[in-house]
Amino acid sequence: MNTIRKFILLPVVLNLFDAVINKTTSATTGNDLSGEMKTFYSDYLIDMAEPLLVHDQFGQKHPIPKNGGKTIEFRKYDPLPKATTALTEGVTPEGQKLNMGVITATVAQYGGFIELSDMLLLSAIDNNLVQATKLLGSQAGRTLDTITREVLAGGTNVIYAPKVADGVETAVTSRAGLDATAKINVDLIFKAARALKAMNANKIDDSFVAIV
Repeated sequence: MNTIRKFILLPVVLNLFDAVINKTTSATTGNDLSGEMKTFYSDYLIDMAEPLLVHDQFGQKHPIPKNGGKTIEFRKYDPLPKATTALTEGVTPEGQKLNMGVITATVAQYGGFIELSDMLLLSAIDNNLVQATKLLGSQAGRTLDTITREVLAGGTNVIYAPKVADGVETAVTSRAGLDATAKINVDLIFKAARALKAMNANKIDDSFVAIV
């Protein structure tokens, strides 16, 4: 005998049921699933954004030996003037004199350190000793570059951009006199290059260096 079965589909309105839905945000009494939601820890450390250190690379480095004192002295002879007067036959010309200048520099210490407990080194997820070394190395590079920059910027052998207002140029003689109207231009760059040439400044790779 064949059995005939009937299926009757009845519409069901789900929002009529007062159901308790377990969600990832459930964190109430009797429905607390917050312990299930963990933060995934990536073993990838994001690298710090580092500035380009440019000032310190152009300086000359001269070490002071141990027990050699705190001050280093450099000596420089002044160049002799051009001999543009023709010699007279049979007459010994007057002798010339040497002149020397002295430049001194005093050593100063800069530094810092990070304190790490033995418990931190034993229990922390990351290798904090390695990271501390990297951070201190970065700090040292940025510190030295900034100190070199401040020494260069504090020099007196300076060419200042003139103020320009309504087509009229006004000379600037100090850093305090600079404002937004004092802007560098091509003529000023050529003027600086001519001044370096006149002082017999050494070029780097056949060019003078400008840090902007």
